[in-house]
Amino acid sequence: MGDGAVKETDFVNGFAKGLRVIEAFGEGDRRLSIADVAKKTGLDRATVRRSLLTLAELQYADYDGKFFTLTPRILRLGHAYLSATPLPALLQPHLDLLAEKTGQSSSASVLDGTQVLYIARASQRRVMSINLNPGSRLPAYCSSMGRILLAALGDDGARDVLARTDLHANTDRTLTDIDAIIAELGRVRQLGYAIIDQELELGLRSIAVPLKNRRGETIAALNVGAPAAHMSLTQLVEHVLPLLRQAAENISLSLG
Repeated sequence: MGDGAVKETDFVNGFAKGLRVIEAFGEGDRRLSIADVAKKTGLDRATVRRSLLTLAELQYADYDGKFFTLTPRILRLGHAYLSATPLPALLQPHLDLLAEKTGQSSSASVLDGTQVLYIARASQRRVMSINLNPGSRLPAYCSSMGRILLAALGDDGARDVLARTDLHANTDRTLTDIDAIIAELGRVRQLGYAIIDQELELGLRSIAVPLKNRRGETIAALNVGAPAAHMSLTQLVEHVLPLLRQAAENISLSLG
C-alpha cells in the first residue's frame, strides 16, 4: 500500500477500490460493463457493481442496464486539481507560443505512476492516432516527456517505475529492456533532453526538456511532437530544442 506512510487503520479500502473503478474508463473504454471493469481492475464483480451503482446514484456515471459511461460531472475531480494548481494556467501561453514558433504541437506533463499525465497542451495538428488533451496519459518508458521525468528520478527510482511497467513494443523501434532504457536515461541526463524516434507510434518523433523550479528540481516536462515526415532528428535538435529550452527557462522564471 503506497510507500507505507499511511497506517492500515487510516486506509479506506472501499474508497480506494472506487477510484480504481473510475480509472478503468479511458478513451478506448468509454462504455464498460460490470464484467469489463472487474477484468480491468482485478476486483470482484460484487465490489465493482456496488462502486458503479454508487457512481450512477451520485450522477458521476450513466447506466443503461448493461453498460456504464462516465458523465461530465466526473470532470469536477480533475477541475479540483487544475483549480488548485497554478502550473497548467501558467504553462499554457508559453506552449501556445512554442507551438506557433515551431508549427508543431507542444505539451507539458508530470509523472503519475508509470505514466505521464498531460497537464497542458497546444495543438497545431494531430500528430498521433489518439487525441491528446490535458488529462491524457501515455506510458513513460517510451515517450520523450516520460524519459525526462524518469531520468530525474535517478537510476534506482527509474528502475522501480520500470519494474511496475508493462514494457511492450509499440513499434519495432521501442526499447523494452530495462537496462537499455536505464542507459538511455543516463544519456538524457547528460544531454539535458530526450528524443523519441517512432518508439511510441510509427511516424511520430518528439523531443522533450525538463522544467525545473528554483531549486533545480524537475517538476514537469515540456515537449514538441512532429510527424517524422515533416521533421528530421537533426531539425528537432538544431531548430526545436533551442526554442524548447527557452520556453522552459521563461516558465521557470515565471515560477519565481
